[in-house]
Amino acid sequence: MLRLTLRQLDILEAVARCGSFSRASAELHLTQPAVSMQIKQLETLLGMPLFEQIGKRIHLTEAGHETLQASRAIRRELVNLENSLADLQGLKGGSLTVSVASSASYLAARLIAAFRQAHPDVRVSFNAVNRETLLQHLADNSIDLALMGQPPEGHDLEAQPFLDNPLVVIAAPAHPLAEMHHIPLQRLAEEPFVGREPGSGTRSAVGKFFEANGLTLKVAMEMNKNEAIKQAVEAGLGVGVVSLHGELAKRHLRILDVQGFPLLRKWYLVQRQGKRLSTAAQAFAQFVLSEAARIARLDEVVR
Repeated sequence: MLRLTLRQLDILEAVARCGSFSRASAELHLTQPAVSMQIKQLETLLGMPLFEQIGKRIHLTEAGHETLQASRAIRRELVNLENSLADLQGLKGGSLTVSVASSASYLAARLIAAFRQAHPDVRVSFNAVNRETLLQHLADNSIDLALMGQPPEGHDLEAQPFLDNPLVVIAAPAHPLAEMHHIPLQRLAEEPFVGREPGSGTRSAVGKFFEANGLTLKVAMEMNKNEAIKQAVEAGLGVGVVSLHGELAKRHLRILDVQGFPLLRKWYLVQRQGKRLSTAAQAFAQFVLSEAARIARLDEVVR
């Protein structure tokens, strides 16, 4: 019987994901010799090499791919065990791990706060990340649920829309367009645009909308957080597009009256296909589907 350890499998997954021992060691907060030694011990146990050097990167061998798939299957079973044990406890002492697209972080924080008022004994781990990282969390089965924009096809995901997500154009109060009405899209295209990084859901939606109208965004700055976009726009560095569900009321920002805006998208509740949710995760999913619209309306009243 193989006597490998979960720690060795963690290191295997990190090296495979990072493509190098040095980057994996930095991610794991270990020395590079320690990472190399654990992989060497694992290869000795299995009797086959798990990685090969091609150019400057290392790649999984066929045996490495098989071991990685087994490692992910083991992790899924451990998560299922944890959820089963949580079911025995019910919501008391249960835990919940949620990752959200950073553009949804303000809305998600309000949802989680309201959920914990109803279920104060549930332990919640909350991560606001970019779209690429969020999809990786789902692929790794390291989270229960995700809140995000339209998920991509072909990733073995189950997605349920739970709320409209209007995207609006923002500018500083002193911006020349701030007092205008029915601003033509072509006029907006002349302004420097402060946007999310390529690959983000918001950036993709805005880019496709401009292309459909025969226009091109004049991207002046790219940010990986919506908060950074708001700060840059507030400082007068350009216009931006953000979710109306972001924290706009407390900022010195104007929502511009641009033709074709707001762009109407959806927020989705997402999980891995076939994933068995714990009692806490099931309760949170039902809470989001039933209460998100009410909480969003309350937020609008506060504004």
